[in-house]
Amino acid sequence: MKYAVWLFVLISTLGYAQQFSVIHYFAGPPADGSFAEGSLVSDPAGNLYGTTSSGGSVTSQTCVNTFYNGCGTVYELSPNSDGTWAEQVIYNFCSNDAGGNCLDGRQPMAGMVLDSAGNLYGTTAQGGNAICNFGCGIVFELSPPAAPGSAWTETTLYTFCSVANGTNCLDGSSPFSQLIFDGAGNLYGTTEQGGSGIYGGFLGSGGTVFELSPGAGGWTETVLYNFCSVGEKGYCQDGWTPTAGMTFDDAGNLYGTTSMGGTKSDSGGGTVFELSPTAKGWQESVLLRFPINPPYFYGPEGGVSFDAKGNLYGTVTFQFGGGFRLSPDHIERTFHLPSDGANSPTAGVFVDRKTSNVYATASSGAQGGGSVFVVGPRGKETVLHTFVCTPYPTCPDGAQPDGALIQGKSGNLYGTTFTGGNTFFGVVYQIAR
Repeated sequence: MKYAVWLFVLISTLGYAQQFSVIHYFAGPPADGSFAEGSLVSDPAGNLYGTTSSGGSVTSQTCVNTFYNGCGTVYELSPNSDGTWAEQVIYNFCSNDAGGNCLDGRQPMAGMVLDSAGNLYGTTAQGGNAICNFGCGIVFELSPPAAPGSAWTETTLYTFCSVANGTNCLDGSSPFSQLIFDGAGNLYGTTEQGGSGIYGGFLGSGGTVFELSPGAGGWTETVLYNFCSVGEKGYCQDGWTPTAGMTFDDAGNLYGTTSMGGTKSDSGGGTVFELSPTAKGWQESVLLRFPINPPYFYGPEGGVSFDAKGNLYGTVTFQFGGGFRLSPDHIERTFHLPSDGANSPTAGVFVDRKTSNVYATASSGAQGGGSVFVVGPRGKETVLHTFVCTPYPTCPDGAQPDGALIQGKSGNLYGTTFTGGNTFFGVVYQIAR
């Protein structure tokens, strides 16, 4: 399927008043997590679940750093009847420390996915196999307690670099992505590194798309695609370093992004790609290539989302940031908006399929902390909230919203910030709609 591209460049227009509120301030280690980078997930009861890339109660030397103390957490936020929220840490990573190696994972960078039984599934960028520095990453499952008040149970479903050629992780390494289920209960994601692709003469540096399938003997990993499998002179025309998760369409095709690659002559500014199942395996097609434009070397770091008409949306961070829509109708619409400093949208977007409004975040801007904004069907942007950090580092309502927004049971929008708040360890926020 061919797509035309519609591009918007971020604008920070004066937004109308919104009911923005912080529902949790992260306290940091040892009582709480810190530095949330992924998106949230909501259960049918309206509880929110997320990860923090550091913090937590594990005091092992493995998790001690001058600033990023702790190996990360999974937390739950539950709404109270008075409108407040109660947070509890339901898992501390590196609770299974084997001689300095966190077998249960460390540093979760992405959000999680929930199954119908209430189990949570996610990835950690480190931990597991010690071939990589600090570990090559894992896929984990968290199962809710059988009795209220008991502990959640963590299970490592897969440890990356279990298939290696020396120090080359042929099955992938460093998963930064959120997972996604198919209808049969298989999980899909990406790894930023590893695989059999070759970039610049180096094996295993392109990254992968993988599938995890449940069975009687456990979960089995299959690499669906190795990036840097196509290219001239060591460049990756098919993309390399995917950092975001995957998205299905109704026909069973997978869509995603790579933060670099896509050209024949340089490292590339990233791609939007499609993976289609065939009798000979999954076939990759590059739908959009972003040019590299020094000194801005950053392409799409977030995932993609569909609207009700089959248009595909996402963001890019290069040239101060922007967004794109790929349309299957072959009609190209392009426009640019002036910018007053809002930039660097590192997350994907939330698309309201009823209104076709696109909600996104910018992780930095003129006021220092970034913003939350919405783009209407005709491309008009409205800023919903600006995170103010002037004078820096005073950011009372958070700063650097790196995770994509989600819609909760109430219809409100929820997100996280990496830093800011009353302790500078980040916040969870709500925007009432």
